[in-house]
Amino acid sequence: MNIDTKIIKNIFETPARTLESTIEETQIIEKEIGKQKPVKEAKNYWNTLGPGLITGAVDDDPSGIGTYSQVGSKFGFAYLWLSAFTFPLMSVIQEMCARIGIVTGRGLAANIKHHFPKWVILVASLLLFGANTFNLGADLGAMAKSTQLILPQANFYLLLVIFTLVSLGLPIFMSYKKYARILKWLSLIIITYVVTGFIIGGDIKTILINTFIPHIDFSKESLILICAFLGTSITPYLFFWQTSQEVEEEVAVGKTSIKLRTTDVSPKEIKRMRVDVVSGMFFCQLVAFFIILTCAGTLWKNGITNIATAEDAALALRPLAGQYASLLFTVGIVGTGLLAIPVLAGSAAYCLSETLGVPYGLDRKLKGAYAFYGVMIISVALGFTINLFNFDAIKLLIYSAFANGLIAPIILALIILLTSSSKIMGKYKNHPLITTVGWLTTLVMTVSAIAAVISLL
Repeated sequence: MNIDTKIIKNIFETPARTLESTIEETQIIEKEIGKQKPVKEAKNYWNTLGPGLITGAVDDDPSGIGTYSQVGSKFGFAYLWLSAFTFPLMSVIQEMCARIGIVTGRGLAANIKHHFPKWVILVASLLLFGANTFNLGADLGAMAKSTQLILPQANFYLLLVIFTLVSLGLPIFMSYKKYARILKWLSLIIITYVVTGFIIGGDIKTILINTFIPHIDFSKESLILICAFLGTSITPYLFFWQTSQEVEEEVAVGKTSIKLRTTDVSPKEIKRMRVDVVSGMFFCQLVAFFIILTCAGTLWKNGITNIATAEDAALALRPLAGQYASLLFTVGIVGTGLLAIPVLAGSAAYCLSETLGVPYGLDRKLKGAYAFYGVMIISVALGFTINLFNFDAIKLLIYSAFANGLIAPIILALIILLTSSSKIMGKYKNHPLITTVGWLTTLVMTVSAIAAVISLL
């Protein structure tokens, strides 16, 4: 029986009750409601979160963790400001992507194909597929290498095969709703870096200065890591994933056609999406901030300025986990890897399937979308193959982020053009301020990429 029913029953079934006792009971019940309200609000907020939170969590994949760790160990606290600087930029971009999916009822690739010359989407698809495959290989290798920290006798290639099969099996043979629920909870694994950051503490003044006052060292390593940081945060595969997942959310509630998905798009729906996206991006950059802080406060302070192995990176968690630091690091890398690899392969599959006009979507069974799942399988298989050439796992993580940084400006320009068009977006087109921030983000990414490439010459 709920509380409202109890009140009505007590008032109408016991007329002899005094007004005073009824008021007293009502006050007790109101107090109980007051206690329950924060819990209910927290639950409602958690239920609001979906594609945005998953996207933010995926952004902190092994490639991201490797890049942030290297930034902290190499330059200490100097680049903490990158997280504060990147958060509003990536929030704006991912919001644009999500809005495209909700308003048009199509994925990003389908929109590019529909509104630009055919060669544009072909180039974008090939760039995304190449970058994602490289990133996949880096993530799979990192998962296998980190697992060897706790299972040193385990064969690297056997671990690689296991993680490859599990990463493919989850999205192919599990329903989208269950899969999305797992992704949502897996995203909480990397909070361990936040806890470690609080444990090690540090000089608050130094942390605040480096958080809010930008500083750039124009050395070769610095420029490459800045480009990698931006590339692993504002990353092309998440543009396509975010848009497609908003469409998947609509399909999951029965809107199986574009007409149904584009009918009666409400401001409430857009507001929910924005809460979701901003929450996900905040979570992403909060973790990035604490990974840099943790590595600066542990590795950099102790003279470990270059992370060469997974074991080096795991040392950053020793203040929290002690002798279990390697275990905690491995769980984080494997968890975020299982989270990211299906997204990397899936975003490439969405892009190419939409480009070719074949059936696609995680809501479909394997036999109903052979091409879609085929692209996922090929992408993961090629990522697996990269690891057969014995590349340095940590460097591969950073270079994959760097590759994303080079490609991102091209896709960003297309996103801004799409969302600025009243013909495409109607009343939900960009506010001029959003367009300005979008072009500023594109400029920052372009300058960063050019500067990094020049430094390599």
